[in-house]
Amino acid sequence: MAKALEILSTENELFRIYLFYSCVLVLKVLLMAPLTAIQRFKHKAFANAEDAISEKVKPKTHDNVERVRRAHLNDLENIPVFLVAGLAYILTNPSVWLATMLFRVFTISRMIHTIVYAVYVLPQPARFFAFLGGLLTTIYMAVQALIYFFV
Repeated sequence: MAKALEILSTENELFRIYLFYSCVLVLKVLLMAPLTAIQRFKHKAFANAEDAISEKVKPKTHDNVERVRRAHLNDLENIPVFLVAGLAYILTNPSVWLATMLFRVFTISRMIHTIVYAVYVLPQPARFFAFLGGLLTTIYMAVQALIYFFV
């Protein structure tokens, strides 16, 4: 127990790095809602009748709104899993350099994923590779934690 508390201390450089990237990712998720709202107002594409009435339009969808919304949903599916896997990985007391690189790769992958999916749309496989970078880092951390704690 004492070892885990030592690892999860703000005195631990790796834990501080994990907290930094976690906060960046949390802010990214939170900023997706205003980005969706901006697209909704820009294209007057509101999902709910009460929102559409205030803008004197009928409820409708728009591809740009849906892209941002789907990018947001993709973040909601992937970032919480990363946060759990990253925390478990930290408890294995890994190399600070490797763990930092994994956190960076995941964070950068998620940023690129949103850019190529919802901001400046690029054809596939750009979005796939951005998604894959995040997926592989999360899988690696989860597998390492499983091996450390259960093998």
